[in-house]
Formats: sequence, structure tokens, C-alpha cells
Amino acid sequence: MAQEIAMLHDVARCSACRACMVACKQWHDLPADMSTPFEGQYQSHKELTPTTWNLIQMNERVDSAGKFHWDFFKRQCMHCADPACAKGCPEEAIEKLENGAVVIDEEKCVGCGYCTHNCPFDVPKVNKETNKSTKCDLCFDRIAEGMEPACSKTCTADAIRFGTKEEMLKRAEERVAILKQEGHQDANVYNPQGVGGIHMLYVLPEKPSVYNLPENPQTPDSINLWKDVVRPLGKLAGAGAIVGVLGMAALKGMTSKKEEK
Repeated sequence: MAQEIAMLHDVARCSACRACMVACKQWHDLPADMSTPFEGQYQSHKELTPTTWNLIQMNERVDSAGKFHWDFFKRQCMHCADPACAKGCPEEAIEKLENGAVVIDEEKCVGCGYCTHNCPFDVPKVNKETNKSTKCDLCFDRIAEGMEPACSKTCTADAIRFGTKEEMLKRAEERVAILKQEGHQDANVYNPQGVGGIHMLYVLPEKPSVYNLPENPQTPDSINLWKDVVRPLGKLAGAGAIVGVLGMAALKGMTSKKEEK
């Protein structure tokens, strides 16, 4: 069985150089994204797009001591351990690999957008040109060859780390302890259990809500009903309908032969 891996973004270390964004586009051969006009802000895009899978978001805040901060948050797919996107996909085009990466099979994807609707983080985006859903794939192809993801490989601030999930959780807890010593009393490790935990971990100096993250995201119970009951019954009904049509055709053929006799 493959070892469970994770990536860690330390928000307190990020300098917003955005080398990770460039590396992501280079490795995945993604075009420049001109969907958002420049508005004089440090942040390049307002949100993730079908061709921007990794986005550094700027956040301004004032801490409990009255000190002003600029925090930079790496927004991308969380690679949930209990992924609602995969469970809700009617074409089974999204798979969670043994190591924890959640990937989309473009050949199976029909662009229905159910993954976007069900994702508690609103991550997958449907490319209108290709009619396929897109998102970060954790560079699963690089990992398979013994390499780390392109974004963590290129990070010069040591803000993005990659390794086993156990190692990353340990490192995250150590960093939180340091941040609390420095006065960030609300520092925490973001690894919500409502989605089974995530493989894109964060060290946050402040509460998740400061970074527009849900405090307790959940994989909807309705998704489990869809995956475990409705979809299998639908397939059985579909198979039954096919058998019924074939049976009627065979019966009609037999009747015709009897009439000829």
C-alpha cells in the first residue's frame, strides 16, 4: 500500500513570490490566465480558474496586539481524505489515490460541474472550452516518479513542504508552537476532520475564518446516500431497462417466426 503523503503551506513564512504559481503552470502546461483584469492589487487573480490551479491570495489583518500583517495564503485543492467531489461524480471521473491525491480523469469527465457544487471549498472549475473539470492534482505524476510537487520544489521561502502526512503534521505542530510563543495565540493547524482530514495542510497564524476558510467543512451525508444507494440502484435500473429492451426484441422475433409458420 502506498504511503500517505501531504503538502504543508506555512502561511507565516510565505513571501508571495508566486514562484509556485509559475511552476504549476509550467509543469501542467497551463496557459496564461487573462480572465481577471489587473486592478492594482498584489493578488493576481480573485479566484481559482480552469487554468489557474494554484493561487496565492493576499490577506490583511491586525493581530491582538494591534500589529498590522500581510498574510499570503496558497489556495488550491485540499485533497480531502473523504472527497465529496469524487463521491458525487456521476461518471466516476474523480479518484482518490492510495497516497491521498485526488485526481480527475479528463477522458471520463463530462463537465457536469457536480464536483464544484459538492466541494465544500469550491475548488474544481469547469473549463468551458474543453468542457472538463480541472483542479490541482498534487503533481501525482511527479510523485509516482519519486519527485515532489512542482510548487514545493520551487518554494524559496521554505513555506511549502512535502513529505509523508505524519511528517507534515509533526512539522505543522512544531511551527504552531513557535508562532504561539511569538504572540499568535490563535495559531493552528488546518486539517478539518469533517472531510476526513486533508492532504493540503496549513499552518495558520489566525483562525481559519480570517483566510475565508470554513471552520468545520463537511462531506454532505447526501453524497454518501448518492454514492452508496442511489447511483448503484440507477445502474441496476439502467441494466434492467437494457435487458428489458433486448428481451422484448427477442420476444418479438420469436412471435414473428411463429406467425410465419
